[in-house]
Amino acid sequence: MASKTEPKEVISLLQTLMNIESTSELEHEIGIYLQNYIHTLGFTAERIAISPDSPRCNVYAYLGDSRTARLVVSAHMDTVPPHIPFSIDDAGEVIRGRGACDDLGPMVAQIFAVQELRAEGKLKDGDVSFLWVVGEEKGGPGMIAANDMGLTWEAGLFAEPTEGKVAKGHKGNLVFEVVAHGKACHSGYPHLGTSATLLLFDAMRDLQATSWPESELLGPSTLNIGKISGGAGYNILAAEATALCSIRVAQDVEGIKQTVREVIAKHDRVDVDFKFQYPEMRLEWEFDGFEAEPMAYGTDIPRLRGDHRKVLYGPGSIQVAHGEGEYIRVSEIIEAIEKNKKLILELLK
Repeated sequence: MASKTEPKEVISLLQTLMNIESTSELEHEIGIYLQNYIHTLGFTAERIAISPDSPRCNVYAYLGDSRTARLVVSAHMDTVPPHIPFSIDDAGEVIRGRGACDDLGPMVAQIFAVQELRAEGKLKDGDVSFLWVVGEEKGGPGMIAANDMGLTWEAGLFAEPTEGKVAKGHKGNLVFEVVAHGKACHSGYPHLGTSATLLLFDAMRDLQATSWPESELLGPSTLNIGKISGGAGYNILAAEATALCSIRVAQDVEGIKQTVREVIAKHDRVDVDFKFQYPEMRLEWEFDGFEAEPMAYGTDIPRLRGDHRKVLYGPGSIQVAHGEGEYIRVSEIIEAIEKNKKLILELLK
């Protein structure tokens, strides 16, 4: 059965959301918009600060007067920088810009799926709630804070670009910073100092040469040296240099963490500072009519505590997310509306 939602409705909502800058830590305006928007559709909607003094707020919306619901339908409001405004091709099919597929397009598909089920009389108060979180792209403080709501659900349907497939699982993540401490001096007399940059490069080479665990489902764990900084100029030996790294974890995050410690410990004047971590996830994926495959990226799912069923699904491809050419097709969103409806009904059985 085709979705009852018109493409122009999808385009209009996604255009509005994408034209609000919502890069991590700048989610205030989009949160206000979503709270007001979902309220006009008949939901009780709350903006909930992620800590007592924080201006950053999650949005939680539900049908009726009770916050409790059997199913939580969740997406993240934040995007990676830089903000790229909405654009669409002349055929009205390909939408480009930041958040198109990660994660505003999948969010829109969830919203219209719930609305169609309500219109069909298939949802009642207490069945479904929305949870839209801040900061998924930067440490997950929104989903971590959602645990403080004191709520539990039977199931969670989480939105990310999965190419219209249900995820069998996804990798975990270990994020850490390596810091090398040198001694600055004039570059013409290098024997008088120690280059932190060279110390850092030596440590990075050892990390690159290290074998990391693999799993049959998720494949290899992979290292990324994402950001290197340090030094004051070409004519000065660097006093300090840093590398921000991550390992996409296929299995055994604690074992990987210990291996990182051991590698760095072999290097004098080099330290490691672990930023955050979460484990790999095995997810529920066997649903009639759906293709399924594992995902190499991570999500907020491990950060939401509880024994609820966990399903990851959404339109769009992660392979174009985070880049200048991020896009999604309107037809993908329309298809995802119908598929989200099937997943919601299945999870409410």
